[in-house]
Amino acid sequence: MPEFLKSTAARAVTLVLVLHAVLFYTLSHGEAVLLVRPLAEFPKQIGEWRMIQEGVLDQETLNILKADDYLTRDYVSPSSTAAVNLYVAFFKTQRTGQTPHSPKNCLPGGGWVPSVSSIVGVPIPGRPEPIRVNQYIVSKGPSRDVVMYWYQSHGRVVASEYAAKIYVVADALRYNRTDTALVRVVVPVSGNDDDAVRVARDFIVAFFTPLAQFLPS
Repeated sequence: MPEFLKSTAARAVTLVLVLHAVLFYTLSHGEAVLLVRPLAEFPKQIGEWRMIQEGVLDQETLNILKADDYLTRDYVSPSSTAAVNLYVAFFKTQRTGQTPHSPKNCLPGGGWVPSVSSIVGVPIPGRPEPIRVNQYIVSKGPSRDVVMYWYQSHGRVVASEYAAKIYVVADALRYNRTDTALVRVVVPVSGNDDDAVRVARDFIVAFFTPLAQFLPS
């Protein structure tokens, strides 16, 4: 047996895959989890942040995405010179292959090259602990962006793709639910990286609580 298959990481991945097979093929009971409110009703003004553009995905992209609802918008604020993109994709079930497409895979596929990747904490008013989110700095040609994203289910925020899959299995067993949302924020870097990171964090603080009111608890 190759040495890498004996590693703890390889065994963990194998366990996740086995649990997923059990979940998808033997434990389906016809769950029906709906959004609290359609994402189209999400506010166009959040504090000092104002929507300047509503995005619409083409049918080919929607067929690949397979989300039950989505939102893609650009917001600006008086304290930011860059427009911030907010993208949310909601899946009411993951039993039939409808799973979020990880930016970790989609960004390189779109030609974006990550130079920095980490998991960072973002303090949210009203929550006892900071939420943990993925933070990437990516570039394509002369363009450079800060990307932050996470998976959100039942009030839980998860950065790790592997942890998110494990929670899917646990929630299916306990609650007969596999719904989740992928939340992503993109900020173009116009000066230095730290300024764009600050803008992204400020925007997350502004929209996190309002968005939670649209997702199933």
